[in-house]
Amino acid sequence: MSNPQNLQSAQILVQMMAELATLQQQQAVVYRRHLEDLQAQTEQQTRVLQNFLAQFGAAANLPHLDRLKLSSQDQRCRFCGCRMGARSPAGEVLPSTSDTGKRKSDLQSDPSRLQSPAKRQRLSMPGFEEAIIFSDVKSIMKFVHSRLNDQDKLSAFLKKKISDLETDKRELVGVFGKTGAGKSSLINAIIKEKNLLPSGSVNACTSVMIKVEANTRSSKYEAEIEFITKEEWRDELWSFRQFLDNNKNQEKEDDDYHDAVEKLSALYGQEWRRSFENPMDSKYFKEIPEFLQSRRKMLTYESANELSAQFVKYTRSESKQGEGDEGKKWFWPLVKCVTVRVPNNPFLQHVTLVDLPGNGDCNKSRDQMWKGIVGDCSTVWIVTEINRAASEKEAWEILESVSSLIGNGGKCQQIHFICNKSDLLDDSDDLSSADIHDRIVKRNIQAKDGVRKEFNKRSKIKKHFHDDSFRVFTVSSKEFLKGKHLSPEETEITKLQGFLQELNDCHSETINYVNGAYGILSLIQGANSRGVGDKKGRICAKLEIIMILQLDNVRKEMEKTFLAFEKCLADGVEKSKRSYGEKLKNLLYQGRNSGFCGVLKQVVENGGVYKPKKGKLINLNMKLASCLTDSIDEEFRKTFLNDSECGAFNGVIKTFSLNTDSLIEKYKNTELQLRFLKTEEEKMKAKLNRIIRKQKKKVYSSLTETIENIMEEGYCKAAEFKGEGMLYCMRETIKNHVHSKKDMFEQAKNTMLEKLHDLMENILDILEKTTKESIKCSFKTDGSLLPDVSTELDMVKKHYDQLAGTPDDEVSLTGFADWVETAEAWSQTGFPRGSAD
Repeated sequence: MSNPQNLQSAQILVQMMAELATLQQQQAVVYRRHLEDLQAQTEQQTRVLQNFLAQFGAAANLPHLDRLKLSSQDQRCRFCGCRMGARSPAGEVLPSTSDTGKRKSDLQSDPSRLQSPAKRQRLSMPGFEEAIIFSDVKSIMKFVHSRLNDQDKLSAFLKKKISDLETDKRELVGVFGKTGAGKSSLINAIIKEKNLLPSGSVNACTSVMIKVEANTRSSKYEAEIEFITKEEWRDELWSFRQFLDNNKNQEKEDDDYHDAVEKLSALYGQEWRRSFENPMDSKYFKEIPEFLQSRRKMLTYESANELSAQFVKYTRSESKQGEGDEGKKWFWPLVKCVTVRVPNNPFLQHVTLVDLPGNGDCNKSRDQMWKGIVGDCSTVWIVTEINRAASEKEAWEILESVSSLIGNGGKCQQIHFICNKSDLLDDSDDLSSADIHDRIVKRNIQAKDGVRKEFNKRSKIKKHFHDDSFRVFTVSSKEFLKGKHLSPEETEITKLQGFLQELNDCHSETINYVNGAYGILSLIQGANSRGVGDKKGRICAKLEIIMILQLDNVRKEMEKTFLAFEKCLADGVEKSKRSYGEKLKNLLYQGRNSGFCGVLKQVVENGGVYKPKKGKLINLNMKLASCLTDSIDEEFRKTFLNDSECGAFNGVIKTFSLNTDSLIEKYKNTELQLRFLKTEEEKMKAKLNRIIRKQKKKVYSSLTETIENIMEEGYCKAAEFKGEGMLYCMRETIKNHVHSKKDMFEQAKNTMLEKLHDLMENILDILEKTTKESIKCSFKTDGSLLPDVSTELDMVKKHYDQLAGTPDDEVSLTGFADWVETAEAWSQTGFPRGSAD
């Protein structure tokens, strides 16, 4: 007869086994849901490692890549947070190499190739290891996201926060320089793609913008070609026809004549000279049906060589067409922008290099895109040949013409004046290699001194940039590749590579993601904590008082800035009223009457702006607004510094703080909630700084734009005149229009102040709403429905500490064993705790 006690135990055991089986089924469902993603992530990590080895060679003494092809059991453990070590044939996990001390791989012996030059307090690790951290934390947050319900406000708030973690921020580096300065060869050398951008036997087209960025979607080389619209090309054709008909005896040296002939010959060959009946016929666009269909054209190839050979016709034309080239077409007159995407390139991870025309373009859509890109550049490279660097007129004219767009009207932090082709010497045939080396080094020093002295003379540039923002490089792409007379460091290509790496590091997707994830998990776990309820009200009250005081401080500081702007602009209005007559006279009566008539005609037809193929830009709107911009430039630069966060707006936002660190010391039980508030505060400040950088461009440009809008009516009237007396009529019309609209300077002032006030109100609104919402979700919302994420929090905190605080000399590149500790607790359960909640 069975013992009743044994029977009861058996029933309990059966019930437990049934519950365990149910739980395992639920876990299996969750596992299957994520298995596909995990396999893709593993393959991605394998590709990252392969790309890394391809970039830096086999010196890395890494385990064979086959070990990264995880079995299902390995994937399961990896998903649960257990980073697998190397396995013996029997399957046991071998000891981690990280336990043997601070041993470094061969890769670390060459810090110039691997370690970031950025002087920051964070782990300097190679890209593949950081990519795996990012992948791990992303997997964790994706899993946490799936466990949050949609039934309460706090869960919805947290799901949105997780979704908002991933942002792709890119730094733009604008590259300016005249044709033949060596921009293409320089870019190729810096990103280690010798044959990517065409150079040599083809002439550059000054109107096409070329972006060079990372291909994050595939391992192929791609070019995306964006065309102007059919309507825009029809307008250009009409302008060319009018110009050529009215200037049949035009000197061939004339830039505008040459520009029209060059564009027509590139696309139509010599046929346009014989017959020009239907230039929009589809027969001319057989190779580019995308143009007629208003679509972008995509080119995809396995190698840089193949891609370069195909997209050259969209950016350049032959310097000398030989026999048999009559039917060859060049499509650059129709192209607005070409985006070249390069796979597996560490220098382009978060950076886009843009080869830019110096003066924008007469085509409105090209010009609008040009202005947008120029204004968004965080760094500008001015490339010129070293033999005339300090005295190179065109290079300095380019820099002066864009200084207001990239300075107060943009977000440029640094100007790099690059003296290219430093290897070229006259009379070097009879010199020894050592003598050539010494002469190159000596001339480099002289060139740098000369350029710096010239910069100090350029007051127009120095209004927007101080000395620390201006750097000079003497480079040689040829010597970097061949190393005949100079070491790689002496070519200074490595310095520019280091600079790009700094930009990449400052925008580390990994560090931003991990910081945000750490804050979110802290809030989730804090909401589950016991023994906090009685203190929530007290802490909330403290935080709200701190917030009110901090907002009041921000408001007062911004009001001081507003009053300073108002005073400066009032002075600018008075100066504008006194001087506009002289400014008009200087612009309207320059040059000989016969030659200037055509120039002024183009000025009024293009809204007050004339962009010659060579020479200085003529912009009547900027000329009329110059007293206003001059009056505000210094105050504007102090308020909206591009190269730091010390300006009046950014500076006061930086000081905004809920003092969470001191509160954590006092209220230990609420550390997790306060940690979330701290990370949210940092994210909010970063967001506001981005908003300020974007909006301040609109504030600054509003002066010239207001003048331009008011002048438009006068330009339209002046453009109607033709034939004899046209020059006199255009001049009188412009003068009379300005006299009748003298209040436009006051209107421009008011518009700028309105935009500044709107920006101030927007900043205060974001600070208040975001802080209130974060406090409410941290301390005023029930977190009982949230899952337990203690293990996930431990893992992410390990990554957070690793990225934020490990000194460079403690880095181990031989494996990932230092991640195991926090993963072991998770892996013991097989799945994250509470995964079936």
